[in-house]
Amino acid sequence: MNDIDPKKGRDFIREVIERDRAEGKHEGRVHTRFPPEPNGYLHVGHAKAICTNFGIADEYKGKVNLRFDDTNPVKEETEFVDAIKSDIRWLGFKWDNELYASDYFEQMYVHAERLVRQGDAYVCDLTPEQVREYRGTLTEPGRESPFRNRTIEENLELLRGMRNGDFPEGSRTLRARIDMASPNINMRDPAIYRILHREHHRTGSEWCIYPMYDYAHCLEDSIERITHSLCSLEFEDHRPLYDWFLARLGVFHPQQIEFARLNMTYTVLSKRFLRGLVENGVVSGWDDPRMPTLRGMRRRGIPPEAVRQFCDRIGLAKRDSMVDIALLEHIVRETLNSTAPRVMAVLNPIRLLVENYPAGQVEMFDYQINPEDESAGTRSIPFCRELFIEREDFMETPPPKFFRLSPGAEVRLRYAYLVKATGVEKNAKGEVTTVRCTYDPESRGGNSPDGRRVKATLHWVSASHSIPAEARLYDRLFRCENPLGEDGELVDHLNPESLVTLADCRVESHMASARPEQNFQFERMGYFCVDADSGPDRMVFNRTIPLRDTWDRIKRKQ
Repeated sequence: MNDIDPKKGRDFIREVIERDRAEGKHEGRVHTRFPPEPNGYLHVGHAKAICTNFGIADEYKGKVNLRFDDTNPVKEETEFVDAIKSDIRWLGFKWDNELYASDYFEQMYVHAERLVRQGDAYVCDLTPEQVREYRGTLTEPGRESPFRNRTIEENLELLRGMRNGDFPEGSRTLRARIDMASPNINMRDPAIYRILHREHHRTGSEWCIYPMYDYAHCLEDSIERITHSLCSLEFEDHRPLYDWFLARLGVFHPQQIEFARLNMTYTVLSKRFLRGLVENGVVSGWDDPRMPTLRGMRRRGIPPEAVRQFCDRIGLAKRDSMVDIALLEHIVRETLNSTAPRVMAVLNPIRLLVENYPAGQVEMFDYQINPEDESAGTRSIPFCRELFIEREDFMETPPPKFFRLSPGAEVRLRYAYLVKATGVEKNAKGEVTTVRCTYDPESRGGNSPDGRRVKATLHWVSASHSIPAEARLYDRLFRCENPLGEDGELVDHLNPESLVTLADCRVESHMASARPEQNFQFERMGYFCVDADSGPDRMVFNRTIPLRDTWDRIKRKQ
Protein backbone atom coordinates (compact mmCIF):
# COMPACT_ATOMS: atom_id res chain seq x y z
CA MET A 1 0.00 0.00 0.00
CA ASN A 2 1.38 3.41 -0.96
CA ASP A 3 1.25 6.36 1.42
CA ILE A 4 -0.73 8.64 -0.89
CA ASP A 5 -3.18 11.32 0.13
CA PRO A 6 -6.33 10.41 -1.87
CA LYS A 7 -7.36 14.06 -1.98
CA LYS A 8 -4.10 15.24 -3.49
CA GLY A 9 -3.05 12.02 -5.16
CA ARG A 10 0.44 12.67 -3.77
CA ASP A 11 2.84 10.36 -1.95
CA PHE A 12 4.37 11.46 1.35
CA ILE A 13 7.64 12.66 -0.22
CA ARG A 14 5.90 14.96 -2.66
CA GLU A 15 3.75 16.27 0.18
CA VAL A 16 6.90 17.30 2.03
CA ILE A 17 8.34 18.93 -1.08
CA GLU A 18 5.17 20.83 -1.85
CA ARG A 19 4.93 22.04 1.75
CA ASP A 20 8.55 23.21 1.63
CA ARG A 21 7.95 25.03 -1.63
CA ALA A 22 4.81 26.67 -0.28
CA GLU A 23 6.79 27.89 2.74
CA GLY A 24 9.63 29.16 0.56
CA LYS A 25 12.16 26.75 2.02
CA HIS A 26 15.37 26.52 -0.04
CA GLU A 27 13.97 29.39 -2.14
CA GLY A 28 11.53 26.87 -3.61
CA ARG A 29 14.37 24.80 -5.08
CA VAL A 30 14.20 21.03 -5.52
CA HIS A 31 17.60 19.40 -5.87
CA THR A 32 17.95 15.63 -5.45
CA ARG A 33 20.79 13.17 -5.96
CA PHE A 34 21.36 9.52 -6.77
CA PRO A 35 24.48 8.41 -4.83
CA PRO A 36 25.53 4.85 -5.80
CA GLU A 37 28.71 3.29 -4.49
CA PRO A 38 30.73 2.13 -7.54
CA ASN A 39 31.38 -1.34 -6.12
CA GLY A 40 29.01 -3.34 -8.29
CA TYR A 41 26.24 -3.24 -10.85
CA LEU A 42 22.84 -1.62 -10.40
CA HIS A 43 19.76 -3.81 -9.94
CA VAL A 44 16.02 -3.24 -10.16
CA GLY A 45 15.97 -1.98 -6.56
CA HIS A 46 18.29 0.83 -7.60
CA ALA A 47 15.92 1.55 -10.49
CA LYS A 48 13.28 2.52 -7.94
CA ALA A 49 15.70 5.00 -6.33
CA ILE A 50 16.73 6.33 -9.74
CA CYS A 51 13.16 6.83 -10.90
CA THR A 52 12.30 8.52 -7.60
CA ASN A 53 15.19 10.99 -7.55
CA PHE A 54 15.24 11.76 -11.26
CA GLY A 55 11.44 11.75 -11.53
CA ILE A 56 10.89 14.16 -8.65
CA ALA A 57 13.60 16.54 -9.90
CA ASP A 58 12.01 16.54 -13.35
CA GLU A 59 8.49 16.98 -12.01
CA TYR A 60 9.44 20.09 -10.02
CA LYS A 61 11.79 21.43 -12.69
CA GLY A 62 14.69 20.94 -10.32
CA LYS A 63 18.12 19.38 -10.62
CA VAL A 64 19.55 15.96 -9.89
CA ASN A 65 23.15 15.01 -9.22
CA LEU A 66 24.72 11.69 -10.06
CA ARG A 67 27.19 11.34 -7.23
CA PHE A 68 29.47 8.36 -6.83
CA ASP A 69 30.02 7.54 -3.18
CA ASP A 70 33.61 6.39 -3.69
CA THR A 71 34.80 6.40 -0.08
CA ASN A 72 35.93 2.75 0.06
CA PRO A 73 38.85 2.03 -2.32
CA VAL A 74 38.84 -1.67 -1.39
CA LYS A 75 35.87 -2.55 -3.64
CA GLU A 76 35.40 0.39 -5.99
CA GLU A 77 36.47 0.44 -9.63
CA THR A 78 36.15 2.68 -12.68
CA GLU A 79 34.45 -0.24 -14.45
CA PHE A 80 31.48 0.10 -12.11
CA VAL A 81 31.36 3.89 -12.60
CA ASP A 82 31.05 3.42 -16.35
CA ALA A 83 28.46 0.64 -15.96
CA ILE A 84 26.30 2.74 -13.63
CA LYS A 85 26.29 5.68 -16.03
CA SER A 86 25.38 3.37 -18.90
CA ASP A 87 22.50 1.83 -16.94
CA ILE A 88 21.05 5.20 -15.97
CA ARG A 89 21.15 6.36 -19.58
CA TRP A 90 19.48 3.11 -20.64
CA LEU A 91 16.64 3.83 -18.22
CA GLY A 92 16.18 7.13 -20.02
CA PHE A 93 17.52 9.65 -17.49
CA LYS A 94 20.07 12.47 -17.67
CA TRP A 95 21.81 14.03 -14.70
CA ASP A 96 22.67 17.70 -14.27
CA ASN A 97 26.00 17.16 -12.51
CA GLU A 98 28.39 14.20 -12.32
CA LEU A 99 30.17 14.32 -8.97
CA TYR A 100 32.23 12.09 -6.69
CA ALA A 101 32.64 11.88 -2.93
CA SER A 102 36.37 11.96 -3.62
CA ASP A 103 35.88 15.51 -4.97
CA TYR A 104 35.37 16.56 -1.35
CA PHE A 105 38.05 14.58 0.49
CA GLU A 106 39.97 17.73 1.45
CA GLN A 107 36.83 19.54 2.62
CA MET A 108 35.77 16.51 4.64
CA TYR A 109 39.16 16.36 6.32
CA VAL A 110 39.02 20.08 7.19
CA HIS A 111 35.62 19.49 8.78
CA ALA A 112 37.05 16.53 10.71
CA GLU A 113 39.79 18.71 12.24
CA ARG A 114 37.09 21.22 13.16
CA LEU A 115 35.14 18.53 15.00
CA VAL A 116 38.30 17.63 16.91
CA ARG A 117 38.90 21.27 17.87
CA GLN A 118 35.30 21.51 19.08
CA GLY A 119 35.75 18.45 21.25
CA ASP A 120 33.27 16.51 19.08
CA ALA A 121 35.73 13.89 17.80
CA TYR A 122 38.70 11.90 19.08
CA VAL A 123 41.25 9.38 17.83
CA CYS A 124 40.60 5.88 19.18
CA ASP A 125 43.08 2.98 19.32
CA LEU A 126 40.54 0.23 19.98
CA THR A 127 40.57 -2.67 17.54
CA PRO A 128 37.39 -3.36 15.54
CA GLU A 129 36.63 -6.28 17.84
CA GLN A 130 37.02 -4.09 20.92
CA VAL A 131 34.84 -1.37 19.40
CA ARG A 132 32.04 -3.91 18.95
CA GLU A 133 32.51 -5.08 22.53
CA TYR A 134 32.38 -1.53 23.91
CA ARG A 135 29.36 -0.57 21.79
CA GLY A 136 26.83 -2.46 23.91
CA THR A 137 23.56 -3.95 22.72
CA LEU A 138 20.03 -2.83 21.96
CA THR A 139 19.16 -3.34 25.63
CA GLU A 140 22.48 -2.41 27.29
CA PRO A 141 24.39 0.89 26.99
CA GLY A 142 27.90 0.97 25.61
CA ARG A 143 31.11 1.81 27.46
CA GLU A 144 33.31 4.78 26.74
CA SER A 145 36.59 4.16 24.96
CA PRO A 146 39.67 4.57 27.21
CA PHE A 147 40.96 6.98 24.52
CA ARG A 148 37.83 9.17 24.58
CA ASN A 149 39.33 11.85 26.81
CA ARG A 150 42.52 12.57 24.94
CA THR A 151 43.30 16.27 24.68
CA ILE A 152 42.40 18.25 21.61
CA GLU A 153 46.09 18.75 20.86
CA GLU A 154 46.85 15.03 21.08
CA ASN A 155 43.85 14.17 18.88
CA LEU A 156 44.90 16.70 16.24
CA GLU A 157 48.45 15.36 16.22
CA LEU A 158 47.24 11.75 15.88
CA LEU A 159 44.71 12.66 13.17
CA ARG A 160 47.40 14.37 11.15
CA GLY A 161 49.64 11.37 11.64
CA MET A 162 46.82 9.17 10.33
CA ARG A 163 46.59 11.34 7.25
CA ASN A 164 50.35 11.30 6.74
CA GLY A 165 50.47 7.50 6.78
CA ASP A 166 52.33 7.17 10.08
CA PHE A 167 50.20 4.31 11.40
CA PRO A 168 49.36 0.80 10.15
CA GLU A 169 46.07 0.06 8.45
CA GLY A 170 43.27 -0.51 10.93
CA SER A 171 45.29 0.61 13.95
CA ARG A 172 43.35 3.79 14.68
CA THR A 173 40.04 5.48 13.84
CA LEU A 174 38.65 8.95 14.27
CA ARG A 175 35.34 8.71 16.15
CA ALA A 176 32.59 11.20 16.92
CA ARG A 177 32.10 11.93 20.63
CA ILE A 178 28.33 11.70 21.07
CA ASP A 179 26.67 9.37 23.63
CA MET A 180 27.65 5.79 24.42
CA ALA A 181 24.35 5.35 26.28
CA SER A 182 22.15 6.43 23.39
CA PRO A 183 19.28 4.05 22.64
CA ASN A 184 20.26 4.51 18.96
CA ILE A 185 23.42 2.44 18.51
CA ASN A 186 24.38 4.58 15.51
CA MET A 187 24.95 7.48 17.93
CA ARG A 188 27.39 5.58 20.15
CA ASP A 189 30.58 7.31 19.05
CA PRO A 190 30.54 6.17 15.41
CA ALA A 191 33.69 6.10 13.31
CA ILE A 192 34.40 9.08 11.07
CA TYR A 193 37.69 8.03 9.45
CA ARG A 194 39.59 4.74 9.13
CA ILE A 195 43.10 4.01 7.88
CA LEU A 196 43.30 2.20 4.53
CA HIS A 197 46.61 2.04 2.68
CA ARG A 198 44.89 1.34 -0.64
CA GLU A 199 44.95 2.84 -4.12
CA HIS A 200 41.83 4.84 -4.95
CA HIS A 201 40.41 4.65 -8.48
CA ARG A 202 40.54 8.45 -8.78
CA THR A 203 42.92 9.83 -6.16
CA GLY A 204 45.54 7.09 -6.37
CA SER A 205 47.75 7.01 -3.25
CA GLU A 206 47.07 10.62 -2.23
CA TRP A 207 44.98 9.50 0.74
CA CYS A 208 45.43 6.70 3.26
CA ILE A 209 42.48 7.64 5.45
CA TYR A 210 38.94 7.48 4.12
CA PRO A 211 35.68 8.86 5.55
CA MET A 212 32.91 6.55 6.70
CA TYR A 213 29.61 6.65 4.82
CA ASP A 214 27.52 8.32 7.53
CA TYR A 215 30.01 11.16 7.81
CA ALA A 216 30.65 11.58 4.11
CA HIS A 217 27.06 11.28 2.96
CA CYS A 218 25.63 14.23 4.88
CA LEU A 219 28.60 16.46 3.98
CA GLU A 220 28.29 15.61 0.29
CA ASP A 221 24.61 16.55 0.41
CA SER A 222 25.46 19.77 2.22
CA ILE A 223 28.29 20.80 -0.09
CA GLU A 224 26.09 20.19 -3.14
CA ARG A 225 23.18 22.03 -1.45
CA ILE A 226 20.82 19.12 -1.96
CA THR A 227 17.37 20.07 -0.73
CA HIS A 228 15.81 16.63 -0.22
CA SER A 229 18.06 13.65 0.43
CA LEU A 230 15.92 10.66 -0.52
CA CYS A 231 17.16 7.28 0.67
CA SER A 232 15.91 3.84 1.61
CA LEU A 233 14.24 3.01 4.91
CA GLU A 234 17.34 1.28 6.30
CA PHE A 235 18.87 4.73 6.84
CA GLU A 236 16.03 5.98 9.05
CA ASP A 237 18.00 5.11 12.20
CA HIS A 238 21.01 6.91 10.73
CA ARG A 239 19.12 10.19 10.26
CA PRO A 240 19.90 11.49 13.80
CA LEU A 241 23.60 11.06 12.99
CA TYR A 242 23.11 12.81 9.62
CA ASP A 243 21.51 15.72 11.44
CA TRP A 244 24.10 15.72 14.26
CA PHE A 245 27.11 16.12 11.97
CA LEU A 246 25.51 18.98 10.02
CA ALA A 247 24.30 20.73 13.17
CA ARG A 248 27.70 20.49 14.90
CA LEU A 249 29.44 21.88 11.82
CA GLY A 250 26.81 24.58 11.26
CA VAL A 251 26.63 23.97 7.51
CA PHE A 252 23.79 23.82 4.98
CA HIS A 253 21.30 21.24 6.21
CA PRO A 254 19.32 19.17 3.65
CA GLN A 255 16.36 17.09 4.76
CA GLN A 256 16.75 13.32 4.69
CA ILE A 257 13.55 11.44 3.82
CA GLU A 258 13.36 7.66 3.80
CA PHE A 259 11.16 5.40 1.70
CA ALA A 260 10.76 1.64 1.61
CA ARG A 261 13.18 -0.21 -0.63
CA LEU A 262 11.97 -2.65 -3.26
CA ASN A 263 11.46 -6.28 -2.25
CA MET A 264 10.22 -8.62 -4.96
CA THR A 265 9.11 -12.25 -4.97
CA TYR A 266 11.34 -14.92 -6.52
CA THR A 267 14.19 -12.39 -6.46
CA VAL A 268 17.30 -11.57 -4.43
CA LEU A 269 18.46 -7.94 -4.41
CA SER A 270 21.37 -8.21 -1.99
CA LYS A 271 24.75 -7.42 -3.59
CA ARG A 272 26.36 -10.03 -1.35
CA PHE A 273 24.10 -12.81 -2.56
CA LEU A 274 24.18 -11.66 -6.17
CA ARG A 275 27.96 -11.64 -6.04
CA GLY A 276 27.84 -15.20 -4.71
CA LEU A 277 25.68 -16.31 -7.64
CA VAL A 278 28.28 -14.91 -10.04
CA GLU A 279 31.38 -16.15 -8.21
CA ASN A 280 29.94 -19.65 -7.72
CA GLY A 281 29.05 -19.98 -11.39
CA VAL A 282 25.30 -20.24 -10.80
CA VAL A 283 24.90 -17.56 -13.47
CA SER A 284 27.24 -16.58 -16.30
CA GLY A 285 27.92 -13.07 -15.00
CA TRP A 286 26.36 -9.84 -13.78
CA ASP A 287 24.59 -9.44 -17.13
CA ASP A 288 23.11 -12.95 -17.09
CA PRO A 289 19.47 -12.47 -18.19
CA ARG A 290 18.29 -14.26 -15.03
CA MET A 291 19.90 -11.64 -12.81
CA PRO A 292 17.84 -8.70 -11.44
CA THR A 293 20.64 -6.33 -12.43
CA LEU A 294 19.75 -3.66 -14.95
CA ARG A 295 22.41 -5.17 -17.21
CA GLY A 296 20.77 -8.57 -16.95
CA MET A 297 17.29 -7.16 -17.53
CA ARG A 298 18.56 -5.24 -20.52
CA ARG A 299 20.17 -8.34 -22.02
CA ARG A 300 16.98 -10.29 -21.42
CA GLY A 301 15.08 -7.74 -23.49
CA ILE A 302 13.07 -5.99 -20.78
CA PRO A 303 12.29 -2.50 -22.13
CA PRO A 304 13.46 0.44 -20.00
CA GLU A 305 10.00 2.01 -20.25
CA ALA A 306 8.57 -1.11 -18.59
CA VAL A 307 11.00 -0.72 -15.69
CA ARG A 308 10.05 2.94 -15.30
CA GLN A 309 6.34 2.11 -15.41
CA PHE A 310 6.85 -0.66 -12.86
CA CYS A 311 8.56 1.74 -10.45
CA ASP A 312 5.74 4.22 -10.97
CA ARG A 313 3.06 1.59 -10.34
CA ILE A 314 4.52 0.34 -7.06
CA GLY A 315 4.88 3.92 -5.82
CA LEU A 316 6.55 5.14 -2.62
CA ALA A 317 5.76 3.75 0.81
CA LYS A 318 6.94 4.21 4.39
CA ARG A 319 6.72 0.51 5.19
CA ASP A 320 8.50 -2.47 3.69
CA SER A 321 6.38 -4.82 1.63
CA MET A 322 6.80 -7.53 -0.99
CA VAL A 323 5.94 -6.80 -4.62
CA ASP A 324 4.83 -9.75 -6.74
CA ILE A 325 7.17 -10.24 -9.67
CA ALA A 326 4.07 -11.04 -11.74
CA LEU A 327 3.32 -7.29 -11.80
CA LEU A 328 6.65 -6.57 -13.48
CA GLU A 329 6.08 -9.42 -15.92
CA HIS A 330 2.59 -8.09 -16.70
CA ILE A 331 3.96 -4.61 -17.45
CA VAL A 332 6.71 -6.08 -19.62
CA ARG A 333 4.09 -8.01 -21.64
CA GLU A 334 1.91 -4.93 -22.01
CA THR A 335 4.86 -2.88 -23.25
CA LEU A 336 6.15 -5.50 -25.67
CA ASN A 337 2.68 -6.33 -26.97
CA SER A 338 2.32 -2.78 -28.22
CA THR A 339 5.86 -2.38 -29.56
CA ALA A 340 7.39 -5.73 -30.54
CA PRO A 341 7.23 -6.80 -34.22
CA ARG A 342 5.68 -10.24 -34.82
CA VAL A 343 7.88 -12.95 -36.28
CA MET A 344 7.43 -16.58 -37.27
CA ALA A 345 9.97 -18.78 -35.49
CA VAL A 346 10.01 -22.52 -34.85
CA LEU A 347 12.00 -23.40 -31.74
CA ASN A 348 11.94 -27.20 -31.88
CA PRO A 349 11.37 -27.97 -35.55
CA ILE A 350 9.98 -31.02 -37.28
CA ARG A 351 9.76 -31.18 -41.09
CA LEU A 352 6.33 -30.82 -42.71
CA LEU A 353 6.08 -32.00 -46.32
CA VAL A 354 3.06 -30.71 -48.25
CA GLU A 355 2.82 -33.55 -50.77
CA ASN A 356 0.35 -32.02 -53.20
CA TYR A 357 1.98 -28.58 -53.28
CA PRO A 358 3.91 -27.97 -56.53
CA ALA A 359 7.63 -28.57 -56.17
CA GLY A 360 9.65 -25.40 -56.67
CA GLN A 361 6.65 -23.11 -56.20
CA VAL A 362 6.87 -20.28 -53.66
CA GLU A 363 3.99 -18.09 -52.52
CA MET A 364 4.19 -15.02 -50.35
CA PHE A 365 1.74 -14.36 -47.54
CA ASP A 366 1.42 -11.00 -45.83
CA TYR A 367 0.99 -10.52 -42.12
CA GLN A 368 0.85 -7.48 -39.85
CA ILE A 369 4.15 -6.57 -38.26
CA ASN A 370 2.26 -5.52 -35.13
CA PRO A 371 -1.56 -5.78 -34.93
CA GLU A 372 -1.47 -3.23 -32.08
CA ASP A 373 0.18 -0.64 -34.33
CA GLU A 374 -1.34 -0.17 -37.79
CA SER A 375 1.48 2.16 -38.78
CA ALA A 376 3.99 -0.71 -38.49
CA GLY A 377 2.73 -2.07 -41.81
CA THR A 378 3.02 -5.62 -43.12
CA ARG A 379 5.68 -8.16 -43.97
CA SER A 380 5.68 -11.12 -46.36
CA ILE A 381 6.64 -14.67 -45.51
CA PRO A 382 7.41 -17.37 -48.15
CA PHE A 383 5.41 -20.60 -48.31
CA CYS A 384 6.64 -23.67 -50.17
CA ARG A 385 6.41 -27.46 -50.28
CA GLU A 386 8.73 -28.10 -47.31
CA LEU A 387 8.09 -26.33 -44.04
CA PHE A 388 9.00 -26.57 -40.36
CA ILE A 389 6.46 -26.67 -37.53
CA GLU A 390 6.91 -27.14 -33.79
CA ARG A 391 7.56 -30.75 -32.84
CA GLU A 392 5.02 -30.45 -30.01
CA ASP A 393 2.35 -29.50 -32.56
CA PHE A 394 2.28 -33.05 -33.95
CA MET A 395 1.50 -36.33 -32.19
CA GLU A 396 1.27 -39.66 -33.96
CA THR A 397 -0.94 -41.08 -31.22
CA PRO A 398 -2.59 -38.07 -29.63
CA PRO A 399 -4.44 -38.05 -26.30
CA PRO A 400 -8.08 -36.88 -26.09
CA LYS A 401 -8.62 -33.17 -26.76
CA PHE A 402 -5.36 -32.82 -28.67
CA PHE A 403 -6.50 -30.40 -31.36
CA ARG A 404 -3.24 -29.89 -33.18
CA LEU A 405 -1.83 -31.99 -36.00
CA SER A 406 -2.14 -35.79 -35.95
CA PRO A 407 -2.84 -38.44 -38.62
CA GLY A 408 -6.12 -37.57 -40.30
CA ALA A 409 -6.51 -34.28 -38.44
CA GLU A 410 -6.76 -30.92 -40.18
CA VAL A 411 -5.24 -27.68 -38.90
CA ARG A 412 -4.72 -24.16 -40.16
CA LEU A 413 -1.24 -22.93 -41.03
CA ARG A 414 -1.30 -19.30 -39.94
CA TYR A 415 -1.88 -16.89 -42.85
CA ALA A 416 -1.58 -19.76 -45.37
CA TYR A 417 -3.68 -22.91 -45.91
CA LEU A 418 -5.55 -25.71 -44.21
CA VAL A 419 -3.50 -28.92 -44.15
CA LYS A 420 -4.32 -32.51 -43.18
CA ALA A 421 -1.72 -35.02 -41.96
CA THR A 422 -1.48 -38.17 -44.08
CA GLY A 423 1.56 -39.99 -42.72
CA VAL A 424 5.03 -39.81 -41.24
CA GLU A 425 8.65 -40.69 -41.98
CA LYS A 426 10.87 -42.06 -39.21
CA ASN A 427 14.57 -42.60 -38.63
CA ALA A 428 16.29 -45.80 -37.53
CA LYS A 429 15.39 -45.07 -33.89
CA GLY A 430 11.71 -44.90 -34.74
CA GLU A 431 11.56 -41.14 -34.23
CA VAL A 432 9.32 -39.09 -36.50
CA THR A 433 11.46 -36.89 -38.73
CA THR A 434 8.87 -35.76 -41.29
CA VAL A 435 5.13 -35.29 -41.19
CA ARG A 436 3.42 -35.71 -44.56
CA CYS A 437 0.30 -33.73 -45.31
CA THR A 438 -1.89 -32.35 -48.06
CA TYR A 439 -3.21 -28.84 -48.39
CA ASP A 440 -6.52 -27.47 -49.57
CA PRO A 441 -5.75 -25.03 -52.45
CA GLU A 442 -9.14 -23.36 -51.92
CA SER A 443 -8.30 -22.40 -48.34
CA ARG A 444 -5.74 -19.68 -49.09
CA GLY A 445 -5.51 -17.33 -46.14
CA GLY A 446 -6.56 -20.14 -43.80
CA ASN A 447 -10.29 -19.99 -44.48
CA SER A 448 -12.29 -23.09 -45.29
CA PRO A 449 -14.27 -22.67 -48.54
CA ASP A 450 -17.10 -24.90 -47.29
CA GLY A 451 -17.22 -23.53 -43.77
CA ARG A 452 -15.76 -26.58 -42.04
CA ARG A 453 -14.36 -25.81 -38.62
CA VAL A 454 -10.68 -26.20 -37.74
CA LYS A 455 -9.75 -25.95 -34.07
CA ALA A 456 -6.00 -25.32 -34.24
CA THR A 457 -3.78 -22.76 -35.94
CA LEU A 458 -0.06 -23.51 -36.15
CA HIS A 459 2.86 -21.25 -36.91
CA TRP A 460 5.53 -22.36 -39.38
CA VAL A 461 8.51 -21.29 -41.47
CA SER A 462 9.77 -22.29 -44.89
CA ALA A 463 12.48 -24.95 -44.71
CA SER A 464 14.49 -23.40 -47.54
CA HIS A 465 13.95 -19.73 -46.69
CA SER A 466 14.41 -19.74 -42.90
CA ILE A 467 17.76 -19.48 -41.11
CA PRO A 468 19.17 -21.44 -38.15
CA ALA A 469 19.13 -19.85 -34.72
CA GLU A 470 19.65 -20.59 -31.05
CA ALA A 471 17.00 -19.80 -28.45
CA ARG A 472 17.73 -19.40 -24.76
CA LEU A 473 14.57 -19.87 -22.74
CA TYR A 474 15.01 -17.95 -19.50
CA ASP A 475 12.75 -18.32 -16.49
CA ARG A 476 12.80 -17.25 -12.84
CA LEU A 477 16.08 -18.17 -11.15
CA PHE A 478 14.36 -19.37 -7.96
CA ARG A 479 11.40 -21.68 -7.44
CA CYS A 480 10.25 -20.18 -4.12
CA GLU A 481 8.71 -16.76 -3.53
CA ASN A 482 11.22 -15.82 -0.84
CA PRO A 483 14.67 -17.23 -1.68
CA LEU A 484 16.00 -15.79 1.59
CA GLY A 485 15.06 -17.98 4.53
CA GLU A 486 13.94 -16.79 7.95
CA ASP A 487 17.58 -16.51 9.00
CA GLY A 488 18.27 -14.16 6.10
CA GLU A 489 20.43 -16.70 4.29
CA LEU A 490 19.93 -17.84 0.71
CA VAL A 491 17.72 -20.91 0.46
CA ASP A 492 18.81 -23.55 -2.03
CA HIS A 493 15.72 -23.39 -4.24
CA LEU A 494 17.32 -22.72 -7.59
CA ASN A 495 15.10 -23.41 -10.58
CA PRO A 496 16.84 -26.14 -12.63
CA GLU A 497 14.93 -24.95 -15.72
CA SER A 498 15.81 -21.26 -15.35
CA LEU A 499 17.75 -21.66 -18.61
CA VAL A 500 16.91 -24.12 -21.38
CA THR A 501 18.93 -23.79 -24.59
CA LEU A 502 17.47 -24.86 -27.93
CA ALA A 503 20.22 -25.04 -30.52
CA ASP A 504 18.34 -25.99 -33.70
CA CYS A 505 15.66 -23.33 -34.10
CA ARG A 506 14.53 -21.81 -37.38
CA VAL A 507 13.48 -18.18 -37.88
CA GLU A 508 12.48 -16.00 -40.80
CA SER A 509 15.46 -15.01 -42.93
CA HIS A 510 15.10 -11.24 -42.38
CA MET A 511 16.03 -11.84 -38.74
CA ALA A 512 19.67 -12.20 -39.81
CA SER A 513 19.91 -8.40 -39.78
CA ALA A 514 18.29 -7.92 -36.36
CA ARG A 515 20.32 -5.87 -33.88
CA PRO A 516 21.32 -6.85 -30.33
CA GLU A 517 18.62 -6.00 -27.76
CA GLN A 518 15.97 -5.69 -30.49
CA ASN A 519 12.64 -7.11 -29.29
CA PHE A 520 10.27 -9.45 -31.15
CA GLN A 521 7.22 -11.52 -30.46
CA PHE A 522 7.71 -15.07 -31.74
CA GLU A 523 4.12 -15.97 -32.54
CA ARG A 524 2.64 -18.44 -30.05
CA MET A 525 6.02 -18.78 -28.28
CA GLY A 526 6.69 -15.57 -26.37
CA TYR A 527 8.74 -12.38 -26.46
CA PHE A 528 12.40 -12.62 -27.45
CA CYS A 529 15.33 -10.29 -28.02
CA VAL A 530 18.56 -10.59 -29.94
CA ASP A 531 21.54 -11.50 -27.76
CA ALA A 532 24.97 -9.97 -28.21
CA ASP A 533 26.35 -13.48 -28.80
CA SER A 534 24.70 -13.46 -32.22
CA GLY A 535 27.00 -13.69 -35.21
CA PRO A 536 26.75 -13.67 -39.01
CA ASP A 537 26.33 -17.45 -39.12
CA ARG A 538 24.01 -17.94 -36.16
CA MET A 539 21.50 -15.70 -34.46
CA VAL A 540 20.92 -16.08 -30.72
CA PHE A 541 17.65 -15.05 -29.11
CA ASN A 542 16.85 -14.68 -25.42
CA ARG A 543 13.32 -15.29 -24.27
CA THR A 544 12.27 -12.21 -22.36
CA ILE A 545 9.00 -13.65 -21.14
CA PRO A 546 6.35 -16.17 -22.26
CA LEU A 547 3.03 -14.98 -23.66
CA ARG A 548 0.95 -16.25 -20.78
CA ASP A 549 0.09 -13.61 -18.17
CA THR A 550 -0.68 -14.61 -14.57
CA TRP A 551 -1.22 -11.11 -13.15
CA ASP A 552 -4.98 -10.98 -13.73
CA ARG A 553 -5.41 -14.31 -11.93
CA ILE A 554 -3.32 -13.07 -9.02
CA LYS A 555 -5.33 -9.86 -8.77
CA ARG A 556 -8.59 -11.82 -8.63
CA LYS A 557 -7.28 -13.77 -5.64
CA GLN A 558 -6.34 -10.63 -3.73
